[in-house]
Amino acid sequence: MKPDQIEAFYATLAKANPNPRGELDYINPYTLLVAVVLSAQATDSSVNKATELLFKVADTPEKMLKLGEGKLKDYIKIIGLYNNKAKNVMALSRILVEEFKGEVPQDRETLQTLPGVGRKTANVVLNVAFGHPTIAVDTHIFRVSNRTGLAPGKDPHAIELALEKRTPDKYKRNAHHWLILHGRYVCKARKPECPRCVVSEICAYPAKTTVAGVLPGKKKAARTTSAR
Repeated sequence: MKPDQIEAFYATLAKANPNPRGELDYINPYTLLVAVVLSAQATDSSVNKATELLFKVADTPEKMLKLGEGKLKDYIKIIGLYNNKAKNVMALSRILVEEFKGEVPQDRETLQTLPGVGRKTANVVLNVAFGHPTIAVDTHIFRVSNRTGLAPGKDPHAIELALEKRTPDKYKRNAHHWLILHGRYVCKARKPECPRCVVSEICAYPAKTTVAGVLPGKKKAARTTSAR
């Protein structure tokens, strides 16, 4: 996309959803960090179901350590890979208490030193909890960026750098939410719902769908590489 198209793309998403928010439930920066760690390879709804009760008894790293790994597993056993995730949550909680006085660090490099925390998780926490203009690239954002022509790239890190460079400053605070929600509910992986897409006219995808299928005269586009 050209700069004027990028401006129109974000302006349209902003008009359609002026106050976007993530779908993970949390109480404070610590519970957000835990929720994002638990959400790896799991749905937000399954994480919310588990943390609804968990965060009532453990909403600080001190309380989580007091709860213990065994009881933590009982709360999160409906989530995939819960054994390893429980170990990571306990380990990062211990580090937060011992090295950061129970507070969640506000810089990406430090966050990434915590067990179970990668670049994407760190970016989510910085953006949602602290208001930093970071953009966390998941499979939805990877797909939308490539498919629409907004910020094409071969891997999540390349996409992140491209989005940071191409997204106007006034949109960076909410860009993560707009893109992930658009990818999750409209620009879906198997069949994008182009007829109800508010940015369809700006999007460069060559195989836009109609109610009946692919637009006449359009060839199916090659499948975009998935983020891993």
